Amino acid sequence: MTREKSKHRHSAKRPAKQTDVVKAVEKHALHPRNLHRGRYDFTQLITASPELAAFVSANAYGDASIDFANPAAVRALNRALLLDCYGITGWDIPAQYLCPPIPGRADYLHYLADLLAEANAGNVPSGARALDIGTGANGIYPLLGQRCYGWQFVGSDIDPAALANVQRILDANPGLSDAIELRLQASSSLIFKGVIQADEVFDVTLCNPPFHASPSDALAGTQRKWKNLGKSAAKKPLLNFGGQGAELWCDGGEEAFVCRMIAESVEFSGSCLWFTTLISKSASLPGVYRALKKARVQDFRTIEMAQGQKKSRLVAWTFLDAEQRREWSHARWQ
Repeated sequence: MTREKSKHRHSAKRPAKQTDVVKAVEKHALHPRNLHRGRYDFTQLITASPELAAFVSANAYGDASIDFANPAAVRALNRALLLDCYGITGWDIPAQYLCPPIPGRADYLHYLADLLAEANAGNVPSGARALDIGTGANGIYPLLGQRCYGWQFVGSDIDPAALANVQRILDANPGLSDAIELRLQASSSLIFKGVIQADEVFDVTLCNPPFHASPSDALAGTQRKWKNLGKSAAKKPLLNFGGQGAELWCDGGEEAFVCRMIAESVEFSGSCLWFTTLISKSASLPGVYRALKKARVQDFRTIEMAQGQKKSRLVAWTFLDAEQRREWSHARWQ
């Protein structure tokens, strides 16, 4: 590990320019490998998870659906999708924790797989090792990434209760604990430090950062969601996808969090092939790009994603040049 890590230390070559590396590709649908590109087959989902039936009814167009403003219905849909599509049983989260939309989370992983394949002759590596920053109580990225690609994962979080819930899910699915390790981040001011161990190597990191800058911003975002769902915001709105505290907000919002992540990644420049994060707000991108230039990364990408009317993107950066990335591939996966 030590020799491999030092071999790929931060190159002294000139940093990449934004115009060289930002390749934003407009996506109007989910990734081609995403299992959720079509309509949900509620008959099949109910067969797999009968509890979902209580939440399914005809919508205004006469199609089977659920009330996406109902947190219990969203959790039941997730349980059914994870069981039917990925063979994961016993998934659930405590009340108020973030309940992720599975199609969008799967999309992030599929685009990461394409990114890793670039240095591997176009082949997605089956032996990749990933670090999920802020895995939450749902553990969705390690669960999907292990099932879709057989990757090994470390999931980190500052919340012991969240990690305990993910461990419960792992224990309910034989073999998952062998592929997914959970680590507590002891400091809320650190991201990689205290999680990445000495001489440890990851092929990719991923993160769903806290998007909002304050609790009031998070509440306003929830009210907008309710308005889009055609619901009244006269009373205190429920969080249909949940989320609390550090899951939803931090000082400075996602831009500040990601800029801290970029600055800290410099110390681990030889420990990872690609660092990545979701970016919810396009207004965050200029500040993120400035942070990447300051960190003198060798390459970075912006990959646009879309799920229905919702658009987001992931930003990826690396401290290795193209030849070093090919060497990484040969050393790690071939």
